[in-house]
Amino acid sequence: MFLIINIIGLLVFLGIAVLFSRDRKNIQWKSILILVILNLFLAWFFVYFQIGRSIVEGLAAAIAWVIQSAHTGTGFAFSSFTSGKQMDMAISALFPILLVVPLFDVLMYFNILPKIIGGIGWVLAKITRQPKFESFFGIEMMFLGNTEALAVSNEQLKRMKETRVLTLAMMSMSSISGAIVGAYVQMIPGELVLTAIPLNIINAIIVSSILNPVTVEEREDVIYSINNGETERQPFFSFLGDSVLNAGKLVLIIIAFVISFVALADLLDRFINLITGLVGGWIGLKGSFGLNQILGVFMYPFALLLGLPWGEAWIVAQQMAKKIVTNEFVVMGEITKVVKSYSPHRQAVISTFLVSFANFSTIGMIVGTLKGIVDKKTSDFVSKYVPMMLLAGILVSLLTAAFVGLFAW
Repeated sequence: MFLIINIIGLLVFLGIAVLFSRDRKNIQWKSILILVILNLFLAWFFVYFQIGRSIVEGLAAAIAWVIQSAHTGTGFAFSSFTSGKQMDMAISALFPILLVVPLFDVLMYFNILPKIIGGIGWVLAKITRQPKFESFFGIEMMFLGNTEALAVSNEQLKRMKETRVLTLAMMSMSSISGAIVGAYVQMIPGELVLTAIPLNIINAIIVSSILNPVTVEEREDVIYSINNGETERQPFFSFLGDSVLNAGKLVLIIIAFVISFVALADLLDRFINLITGLVGGWIGLKGSFGLNQILGVFMYPFALLLGLPWGEAWIVAQQMAKKIVTNEFVVMGEITKVVKSYSPHRQAVISTFLVSFANFSTIGMIVGTLKGIVDKKTSDFVSKYVPMMLLAGILVSLLTAAFVGLFAW
């Protein structure tokens, strides 16, 4: 029964995208069908098929192997931080960013990563029959993250019509940064993280193609080279030094966001509990109603459509809503010690839903980045569709959870 509900949920999520589409008549259904079949295959291959499971488990183990070097660096500077049996979240999940970001930047510096991105993007465009740059951009985001991908593609964005820029803004809600993967796999099952990443890219193309159908002429379907924003190539060690400093800033920013969001959410939860407790006392009701419950109300129908039992769906709905309002690290930090005790389906659904930057703060980052790249007319056009951008991010996360959930029981 729950499998049937999961299938219905998948169709409902696609139906919601159609309902809010800017131009339903021009949705390219043949391309959408190809993308859906591709994601069904990927979800089946990575979750249900033994070879697929071995691949993602091997990749997760490889990332964990790299992270051990990061912990060695942390232990050299702060031996007490890594000497205990259990490290704090900031140490185990965020400090490795100080290794992973420079590693990615070095691959960019020697032009290794751009070639990988270009090659995968070209293959994806051929398979999906989508415009070349949209496919290229999806792969670019998978490695670089949303704002970084927008920044290095600034020359492309300046030449694109505003409707295509809106498509990229929608897709940007569903990305992660390759530099953050090391943090994710320390908090939730690594094989599910690595399964969610490619599915998110395909789902981002599916959702944006339904919400914002765009026709691209052949002469417009070109890809300009990645621009790193520099006219002269920096000396390697100067470049590496800047990369390490940027990684340090990123770690501090994430820690600041997590502390602030958790503190604000707790304060608001206390306030709501106080008010509901007083009101309940006046009218003779026991118990209290907090922030998690309020947030969970909105996501509860969607959690049920993911094939979860009533009780589990209520808890997962609260976690999904909190992720959208705050960020994924807040929820990952809450479930990291218990997620492996969940049933296989619940573990797959909540883990894959969390693997994206789809939250309110991401909207500001994307709109702000675009304002610094494209002209005012285009940035104003994108800003009009901010609610659609948030809807796109949520639908992509729901679709990824639904696709993976079909094969995890």
